[in-house]
Amino acid sequence: MQIINNPKQSEWTSILERPTQTVNDIEDIVTNVFNDVKSNGDIAIKKYTAKFDGVDLESNIVTQEELANASQMVSTKLQEAIKKAKTNIEAFHAVQKTSKVEIETTKGVQCWQEKRPIQKVGLYIPGGTAPLFSTVLMLATPANIAGCKEIVLCTPPNKEGKIAAEIMYAAHLCGVTKIIKVGGIQAIAGLTFGTETIPQVYKIFGPGNQFVTVAKQLATKHGVAIDMPAGPSELLVVADETANASFIASDLLSQAEHGADSQVILVSTSKDLLQTVSDEVESQMAVLPRKAIAEQAISNSKLIYVENNELALDMINEYGPEHFIICTKNDDFYIDGILNAGSVFIGNYTPESAGDYASGTNHTLPTNGFTKAYSGVNLDSFLKNMTFQKISKEGILNIGETIELMAEAEGLQAHKNAVSIRLKALKND
Repeated sequence: MQIINNPKQSEWTSILERPTQTVNDIEDIVTNVFNDVKSNGDIAIKKYTAKFDGVDLESNIVTQEELANASQMVSTKLQEAIKKAKTNIEAFHAVQKTSKVEIETTKGVQCWQEKRPIQKVGLYIPGGTAPLFSTVLMLATPANIAGCKEIVLCTPPNKEGKIAAEIMYAAHLCGVTKIIKVGGIQAIAGLTFGTETIPQVYKIFGPGNQFVTVAKQLATKHGVAIDMPAGPSELLVVADETANASFIASDLLSQAEHGADSQVILVSTSKDLLQTVSDEVESQMAVLPRKAIAEQAISNSKLIYVENNELALDMINEYGPEHFIICTKNDDFYIDGILNAGSVFIGNYTPESAGDYASGTNHTLPTNGFTKAYSGVNLDSFLKNMTFQKISKEGILNIGETIELMAEAEGLQAHKNAVSIRLKALKND
């Protein structure tokens, strides 16, 4: 791994640059697929599935028979592990429920806020080299707790036209209402416009490659909401001489094996630790089944030495990592000071893998610096806040003149009249 010693602050932006293509590089491809799917529906979906996934499907809908067979193909031990993870995810997201917020702002003016579920949601589950059935748990579980009526899952098929049994098992367990064998740009386009077999949804969730990320952003131009920009995975670790180098190396590699465009970074106030971690990475990577993928990601990654914790924290907040691990003798300094991160993992015995699978927090998180403005998926991601108000006769008398004066000052006479006519009626009672 590349070791960078005490870089100047003016160099941070270039050093911390993500190994991703710009939107302009791939937006034309995404736009063309979207236009085709909008015009031709399932015909276009079928064409792109053959082109990108290498399989010609008679039907892209998962049948009840396939679901039944899936449960037979998943080992009992794995089923129990999935159920345990689901229980923890349910517990963490269920406590995020909030009750109605209600207040009388002025005598006779009652205002309140309630939450309502998004009726139709689409879940995108990456397949390819690593079918992420854990993401099914992370998305379908809070969708069910929120009360979403339609939960449509899209995931790419393999060369045999099948999807991972684990994905189907988790989807069935978590109450997904429809599973579609469609991936990539065409899946996002199908959920955006609706086709003969893919329902149109109101909001799309889930991570994906750079093409899926741009497709989700394009979906917003067609009136469909998205959870966040969530592209290639990334991890930043801050550690000092008290940290365990082998633990850190294992965490860096756990993210590097996601994909060749993943990025991992270690920031440290200890030069010795950087070198030890670098050696550990090489040693552990040598025996990984996904070594080739991890090697490509590691080539885009950095080991950075800084002089003190203050500089380290400033750099980390500028980067805004998706995952942030803290292993220092002064963890509280970073816990209190971190402003931009998707999910934070504290201490030697809190691997990022725990959040990916079973601790209970959600692993669908903003990447590419979007942690500066976006939250990760949570229960509220599947809900809308609706405000209500009820004004009595006494209430309109109390705030009526205020509304009249403000409406008149803005030159909106009809707004003023809507109040004035009511005040006049009350005076004539």
